[in-house]
Amino acid sequence: MSSGGGGGSVKTPSDFLKSIRGRPVVVKLNSGVDYRGILACLDGYMNIAMEQTEEYVNGQLKNKYGDAFIRGNNVLYISTSKRTLADSP
Repeated sequence: MSSGGGGGSVKTPSDFLKSIRGRPVVVKLNSGVDYRGILACLDGYMNIAMEQTEEYVNGQLKNKYGDAFIRGNNVLYISTSKRTLADSP
């Protein structure tokens, strides 16, 4: 019987989330609002702490927060950010 994977290089969602800590991410909420910032930490319930956070509604910047906490049941997805954060002082 085969072990069913492609060797030892199988990555789980948990591995992905651990690997993006400290990197720029986009968090999309069920409401459609995007939060962009640096992923500080997250837990098993997808509660997220972010730094240098920017809030985007319909693609337009609405607010900037130093630190933000997002409750996991509101999260639709987390994506790594391709672009760098705009002028953060």
